[in-house]
Amino acid sequence: MNTYLETARNIYKEAAENPQQGLCCTTTPVWELPGLTIPKKMLTMNYGCGSTVHPRDLVNEPSILYVGVGGGMELLQFSYFSRRTGSVIGIDVVDEMIHACHQNFLEAEKENTWFHTEFVDLRKGDALRLPVADSSMDVAAQNCLFNIFSHEDLKQALREMYRVLKPHGRLVLSDPVCEDTIPLNLKNDERLRALCLSGALPLQDYLQLITDVGFGTVEIRAKRPYRILDPVHYNTSKTIFIESVEICAIKDQMPSDGPCIFTGKTAIYFGSEEYFNDKKGHILQQNQPLAICDKTAGALQRLGRSDIFISESTWFYDGGGCC
Repeated sequence: MNTYLETARNIYKEAAENPQQGLCCTTTPVWELPGLTIPKKMLTMNYGCGSTVHPRDLVNEPSILYVGVGGGMELLQFSYFSRRTGSVIGIDVVDEMIHACHQNFLEAEKENTWFHTEFVDLRKGDALRLPVADSSMDVAAQNCLFNIFSHEDLKQALREMYRVLKPHGRLVLSDPVCEDTIPLNLKNDERLRALCLSGALPLQDYLQLITDVGFGTVEIRAKRPYRILDPVHYNTSKTIFIESVEICAIKDQMPSDGPCIFTGKTAIYFGSEEYFNDKKGHILQQNQPLAICDKTAGALQRLGRSDIFISESTWFYDGGGCC
């Protein structure tokens, strides 16, 4: 076993037995949903850096896989949308975390009349070898786990998620990213990696890995400030800014001209005609904003028109786009 994975397992074994709020990640706001109560211990064990629960992914009681169960909060939230036996599968490699998660579900069952523990199938397993059948999941998710992995293990974890998803299935990720160069001494610090502090990739590198696996559509749903590694507290000569990002990668067929990646860009046509048609499937109604992928933004910019405005990336995208 890789030593950094062993370090991570030991840290999360301790976190399961002695919950520590904010252990490694930013404790993010919890979805406020009618009739949903999150047990106190489950909230304390919220070890994610964002949210992977998006209602528009969760229609028609989907089959959902969640890797790295933590205290079970997001598993409970997923169950809110898929209330049937075994509809949500939770995978973790740490026995103690699986046990703690199950105990939290027993408490959640007391506090939520709609919830039954059999909605969630907890399994021991490895993100690099998922104990899940091919093409069986509508949604797969992980929160602040993949940044711990080495480059090769990350590629394998993404391949596994792609394997288990149905066609048009959605992989929802929340992870730290960093545009600064993280010194090797920090990258190779096993504890800092396990605490989600030094394994962050630049966003474009992460997106490249996702599309290399085969995901044809990628959405950047949120990007937020996350952590600072500074010379006073860490062995670095410069201050390093880390962000967290929420990504949805869809198992669509790869377009012939490359993936559609949405980073929150918008096009507005304000010419004299009623609409503009680029003859490539994109129609811009006069003075009506249209969310566009980066590929379409580039193509429109290359036209050199003075009557089409293209916004910068906002890094927040919530559907309704050009593709």
